[in-house]
Amino acid sequence: MQVLQVQLEVRPDPSEVGRARRWARSRLAGSGIAADEPLAETLILLVSELVTNAVVHTGCPAVLRILLSGRGTDAETEPETVRVEVADSCARPPRPRHAEGDETGGRGLELVDGLADRWGWQREGSGKRIWCEVDRSGAGNSLRNGFGFTYEAVRPV
Repeated sequence: MQVLQVQLEVRPDPSEVGRARRWARSRLAGSGIAADEPLAETLILLVSELVTNAVVHTGCPAVLRILLSGRGTDAETEPETVRVEVADSCARPPRPRHAEGDETGGRGLELVDGLADRWGWQREGSGKRIWCEVDRSGAGNSLRNGFGFTYEAVRPV
């Protein structure tokens, strides 16, 4: 299996979210995932939510990574799974919330849970890494979890 990894350093500034979306869109297009594909739209929303959580809730710089895995060794191979990771230096674990009514925040991890095939988090050094994966064959779970929190939290032993 071949894995392509690209990464972007993100400053703790809400304006970085737009830059992260543009960067991700360009990297996905370069890997053969067209901007108008449902998969690309799902991935851009996931990038947006995870980067927003990092810059708004931690106040720390972060690193956005996109990992594309596929079969074969040629550059024409389409990725089977796309993994989005955001690592930051804040040790505080992610806290899923359920927004009520007209609240403008609190839906980010619900969206990640509803759109990704898998997601979770793990401690990394003095901080953490939050990740999600979308399988190209299913193009995300299309909200099939009904926003029930089924995430996998990987904690150090």
